[in-house]
Amino acid sequence: MANRTFKPGESRHQACLLPPRVEDYVGPDNPVRAIESFVCALDLAKLGFRHADRGLDEAGQPPYDPADLLKLYLYGYINQVRSSRRLEREACRNLELIWLLKSLKPGYRTIANFRKENWAALKAVNRRFVLVIRTLGLVGGSVVAIDGSFFHGDASKASIFTRKRLAEQIAKLDQEIEAYGKSLRDNDAAEARKAGKDRLNGPGGGDGGDIGIRVAALMANRARAQGDLARLEETGETQLSLTDPDARLLVKSGQGVAGYNVQAAVDDKHNLIVASEVVNDSSDVGQLHAMAKAAKDALEAETLQALADEGYYSSLELKACEDDGIVAYVPVPESGGHLEKKGRFNLKNFAYDAAVDVYRCPAGELLRPMPGHWENISGRTEIRYASSTKNCRACPLKTRCLSPKASRRTIARWEHEDVLERHRARMQASGELMRRRSAIVEHPFGTLKCRAGYRHFLVRGFNKVRGEWSLMALCYNFTRVLNILGFERFVAEMAKALSSRKRLRGAVREVLKRILDPFWTQIAPRLSHRLT
Repeated sequence: MANRTFKPGESRHQACLLPPRVEDYVGPDNPVRAIESFVCALDLAKLGFRHADRGLDEAGQPPYDPADLLKLYLYGYINQVRSSRRLEREACRNLELIWLLKSLKPGYRTIANFRKENWAALKAVNRRFVLVIRTLGLVGGSVVAIDGSFFHGDASKASIFTRKRLAEQIAKLDQEIEAYGKSLRDNDAAEARKAGKDRLNGPGGGDGGDIGIRVAALMANRARAQGDLARLEETGETQLSLTDPDARLLVKSGQGVAGYNVQAAVDDKHNLIVASEVVNDSSDVGQLHAMAKAAKDALEAETLQALADEGYYSSLELKACEDDGIVAYVPVPESGGHLEKKGRFNLKNFAYDAAVDVYRCPAGELLRPMPGHWENISGRTEIRYASSTKNCRACPLKTRCLSPKASRRTIARWEHEDVLERHRARMQASGELMRRRSAIVEHPFGTLKCRAGYRHFLVRGFNKVRGEWSLMALCYNFTRVLNILGFERFVAEMAKALSSRKRLRGAVREVLKRILDPFWTQIAPRLSHRLT
């Protein structure tokens, strides 16, 4: 045997009588086979994928099977490849994708259009996988943590205008137009004084002509800004995005992002996403009940504990959660701090006596309910309790209780204040739950943003963005479940689901056969005989 410096490879020009199979390039425990087993277990037509129910008798060039394009996207998002052009290249050179797609090579436009056109079906696949993990017992079904995270959209901050920014832009354009107008007037006056000379630089030419062109451009920009401001006034929107119509400038803790706020409800057993939604509001207030209800429906739980941070606190949301059998745990924001700084009493210094429906002040006097109800700016119906003016004037604690202009103390109590009282009582012993909250819900966002690098969306518009987020959430859950179950059990469960689908189809065919056989053997000959 001849000595060699290094191990040699095979010659690229070596002919083979029996070339190796593509199957040989993918090992028996390769994760790409898990993608194949999962997609094969799906009823794509029922999920709403375009062309999934196409028949053999349809004319025209046949499209790509949506199952193949879904496999391509699942593989791409699991392996941090999202661009349609990169997916096109990988389908030509990546042996795992060549095996998965059976050597199909779709173009980047076909790949991109699949993601845009099937956004609703992608959401349905995500929900279907949540049903699968629930069936496999991978969710606890009793505790979820809810949080939101900002993702950049396919838009820049400069392409999003608020009413204030548009008004400032119009004011600046007015100043520039006025300055150019003054230059034109000065130029005309200077030319008028040059009697008998050739006016080369008059208003119709030279610098005057250039200034006129610039003024016309400024006027056009002003008209466009004025139209955008009028559109905001008509629609009632607070922002206008020129690039992505649904993206908004989101600000939290002094940092701004042009994009979307992704809300997620995460189960506590294995940190799997069970419900999610994409909104374009930077505030989380108003999202608690919708997310908790979506998680409760997805888990089919009778009762559910929902954990959220202080940003989700809303009395109306807590009431809605309680009505739907959801026990919410949200830290109560500190209120009345400005009164404490001034050395005055706040609401917690007044005790409510439910038996007689009165408040008792620190001096021992009673605040009784006033007739009628009031609705505050947030839509809550309140009952107001007021003290006696006579007692307040003689009270030694008057300076610590009343403002200089007030003659008596008034307290507003929500008509469903008992909901908040029960919530405050729960929060007294919720230290352990709230410590778990961040560990549960921050895990998916941290994994997607830091490990996968998914900090932005590639598509525009609510529908397409929600479809892409469904792909992100699905691939996060898919990878995590594959790691939890292991390859063999995962593929076995998917094969079981596929076999149940085949059994169902077989049963349907058998029923149809029993129904139609008598028709073809008895009724159809009679009909044909009568027609002839």
